[in-house]
Amino acid sequence: MTVWKTSRRNFFAHKGRMALSAVAVLLSVAFVCGTLVFTDTMNTTFDKLFAATAADVTVGPKEPEKDDRLPGNGKPVTIPASVVGQIAKATGVKAAEGGVSSMSVTVVDSHDKNMGSTTGAPTIAGNWTTNELRSMEISSGHAPRGPTEVMVDADTAEKHHLKLGDELRTITANGDIKAAISGIATFKVTNPGAAVVYFDTATAQTKLLGRPDVFSLISVTAESGVADEQLKKNVATALGGHSTYKIQTQKEAADANKDSMGSFLDVMKYAMLGFAGIALLVGIFLIVNTFSMLVAQRTREIGLMRAIGSSRKQVNRSVLIEALFLGVVGSLLGVGAGVGLAVGLMKLMGAMGMELSTEDLTVAWTTPVVGLVLGILVTVVAAYFPARRAGKVSPMAALRDAGTPADGRAGRVRAAIGLVLTLGGGAALLAATKADKSSEGSLLLGVGVLLTLIGFIVIGPLLAGFVVRVLSAVMLRMFGPVGRLAERNALRNPRRTGATGAALMVGLALVACLSVVGSSMVASATEELDKSVGADFIVQPAGGDGALIVDQAAKALKTVPDIEHFTGYKVVGARLTAPDGTTENTALAALEPTYQEDVRRETVAGKLADAYGKDAMSVGETYAAEHHIEVGDRMTVAFRGGETAKLKVAAITSDDVNIDKGAMYVNITTAERYVPADTLPQDMLMFAKAADGKEKEAYAALKSALAEYPQYEVKNQADFKEQLKDQIGQLLNIVYGLLALAIIVAVLGVVNTLALSVVERTREIGLMRAIGLSRRQLRRMIRLESVVIAVFGALLGLGLGMGWGTAAQKLLALEGLGVLEIPWPTILTVFVASAFVGLFAALVPAFRAGRMNVLNAIATD
Repeated sequence: MTVWKTSRRNFFAHKGRMALSAVAVLLSVAFVCGTLVFTDTMNTTFDKLFAATAADVTVGPKEPEKDDRLPGNGKPVTIPASVVGQIAKATGVKAAEGGVSSMSVTVVDSHDKNMGSTTGAPTIAGNWTTNELRSMEISSGHAPRGPTEVMVDADTAEKHHLKLGDELRTITANGDIKAAISGIATFKVTNPGAAVVYFDTATAQTKLLGRPDVFSLISVTAESGVADEQLKKNVATALGGHSTYKIQTQKEAADANKDSMGSFLDVMKYAMLGFAGIALLVGIFLIVNTFSMLVAQRTREIGLMRAIGSSRKQVNRSVLIEALFLGVVGSLLGVGAGVGLAVGLMKLMGAMGMELSTEDLTVAWTTPVVGLVLGILVTVVAAYFPARRAGKVSPMAALRDAGTPADGRAGRVRAAIGLVLTLGGGAALLAATKADKSSEGSLLLGVGVLLTLIGFIVIGPLLAGFVVRVLSAVMLRMFGPVGRLAERNALRNPRRTGATGAALMVGLALVACLSVVGSSMVASATEELDKSVGADFIVQPAGGDGALIVDQAAKALKTVPDIEHFTGYKVVGARLTAPDGTTENTALAALEPTYQEDVRRETVAGKLADAYGKDAMSVGETYAAEHHIEVGDRMTVAFRGGETAKLKVAAITSDDVNIDKGAMYVNITTAERYVPADTLPQDMLMFAKAADGKEKEAYAALKSALAEYPQYEVKNQADFKEQLKDQIGQLLNIVYGLLALAIIVAVLGVVNTLALSVVERTREIGLMRAIGLSRRQLRRMIRLESVVIAVFGALLGLGLGMGWGTAAQKLLALEGLGVLEIPWPTILTVFVASAFVGLFAALVPAFRAGRMNVLNAIATD
């Protein structure tokens, strides 16, 4: 009980000194809890939506095998309409209704503006059925009654200011549907952002599915008292078994949709938790520094406790209990802040177009438990070594000034361990750059990153002694005696300086590493484009969403003047049988021979032009080596949805590329010979070559031709490079934003170190002021000390990060990204920003030091 009371008294006596450590715990726990609450809320939203939209039993076409899921012709897989009658006769069926659904559509208004989501959510078109009443209700107007009427969801109508009577054009693979809005339907549950339009059944069948006698699915409603599982069995019996159709209960359908969405949510959740973990790691340095300095400042007090009978274990427990208080307070506040952060994220997603209602806010009991356990555990573990050091204080320390002498032997052992870890990590990174396989190199890279990070953390105090002296010679000596004092203060406790710098090092190392990798990816891709792409223009779906180019858009493009040729890029599914008897599902690129000019490919055997001959094809060199294929060999190719052919291997292409690596080519006429026209896929991309000297005119004409089809965009090579740079830049900005949390915690560490250092040196500061040091000089001294610590951490972090990034790029070179580019402007900006971070961190400690009463400071014990 005495230990408990002592710990509680000390904690509240030094609560101001622990405040920043508590903020670090709060931020880290808030990020963890906020991530969990946000993703749980998204799960709840989608669960409610999927459960509300699924019928008692749903019957749909059997899904293709995983290896056979290739781009189609924009027409959904269907089941015969006659099946509705069969199901309606099954025992326990109250009603069976055919449904139409397609996500291969684009909806535009009268000004050709896309009405779809901007967040990646789908645009869904279908027919209005009674099953839709499970999740929606008509809030205005009426359901569509013919081919000239369409109904839209209320969220889309509100977002794009649509009203009854407005005309919409729905672009499908079977032509455009022009219709006026006859009604607006409101979701009964939260719609996360999908745009939904409804047509009458006949129009939906003809335009969305391409035939009037098919449906996408059949919704089955059970009679009262009939369980879904029993209804499923009855329907399966009526249909003659499970082999032809996919039959699901409401729960099974909802779970299947949930699983498909869950993988995306899991990736997002674990990525965000990873950054929270980095922030926790940085917070450990702050907590270690805080308790180390508090223990040092209370050396005499602890010595007196030992002199009057306190044991080492009691002193140790006293410090750990203080850490427990800190962890509990910080974690409790962090849990509350995490819920607030989740609500903020939901509002942000709402502003971006993904609607998440706070009514679905989900705080599972595990979330606060995880936050509390994590925050308390991290805090107590971080305080263990300072607590152990406190337990070693002898009773004789009560007779000395505050502060404990450094353990020289421990310093030498630590330096030796740090050097071994750093050298071992460096060797692993070097080995990763020499690896022949990316799988082996990735493991070595991970080991190298981990070992060098730990090594730099352990060896930090040794590096601080050297690096700070060098930095001082460059940065501080010009400030005269004040600069020298700042240098000596930074060197007074290398362990403290090393730990403070290491906290900043972790975040900046990741920033530097990702900057190098991102810049190298852009440079490599740019070089590849210059080397391989001969086409002047590329037409592709906007945003790279995987949509196909509908025939009407392709025809509009082909009317453009000043174009030498167009090349469509189709992908057809096939089952290949190699000469060695091996069979596998794959994709063939069915192209016009002009593709050789649009994308240049080297061959290791044969001529690529011959691969575009009659009943000929090419294969990649890796595939050829695995199956011992040579030019002249025959491949058995069973085209999906078509006939089987014997094609001659006329060329083997090099796989030393990024574009079309491993692609197998056939002439489009070969594909058309064996695949029926109604199942032949649409183009994924289109390439265009302008007539000589007509590039500008052709570019403008292509953009004009696509004005009615906003789902596609035309890019010249400069646009393509800029898009690639922007995409990687946006991804890096998101990562930098998440890493900002760790850097903020590191800045708090610098502030805390300086604040506690000022308290520790109160008497010394009073003496310096007494012998003539002005307030201005004192503040400058503290600011310079802060700057040199921040720059020290930045140097370690940027150097370490560039080493990691260089090793990662060498590994990526095995995948074709062979250009190493160091983004010096970014590196220099971060370095200079670190100095400003140091200045900012010193503002409050320097201000407090300058306001000290000289006599009171000198009298401090």
